[in-house]
Amino acid sequence: MRKIIKQIVSATSDESFMHFIENIEVVVSKVLSLFMVVVILTAIGDLAVYIFKSLFLTQAGSINQVLFKIFGLFLNILIALEILENITGYLKKHVLQVELVIVTSLIAVARKIIILDLDKVSGIDIIGLGIAVLALSISYLIIRSSNSSRSTR
Repeated sequence: MRKIIKQIVSATSDESFMHFIENIEVVVSKVLSLFMVVVILTAIGDLAVYIFKSLFLTQAGSINQVLFKIFGLFLNILIALEILENITGYLKKHVLQVELVIVTSLIAVARKIIILDLDKVSGIDIIGLGIAVLALSISYLIIRSSNSSRSTR
């Protein structure tokens, strides 16, 4: 009986609980990685279909709109790759890489700016995007400089 009680107590210890939580995090990260690969492959297929349809069926003079859409689709794939890199980096090191998250956010905001239709947005939206780029850039510089000073020690 004492042995059973001892096993129950050890199973509910903080260390055992944290090990259990870490195992769940790893499983969730692996599932997310697989889903992200499916998303990336689907996006590449969608991009290929869109490129072939648009470039060969688009009338002359409206290619600019098609190019902006293609650039947006390319950047969507890059963002998905960065998110996959975040997930796999977490699986490797069990640490969320803040620098990579900031770079992914910068790419997402850059994508938004590139595909922005200036006729449909207000000035406050453009100011907001500018502030987001500035804040993310400053954050990136701070993280980058702290990482480089840490690696020189």
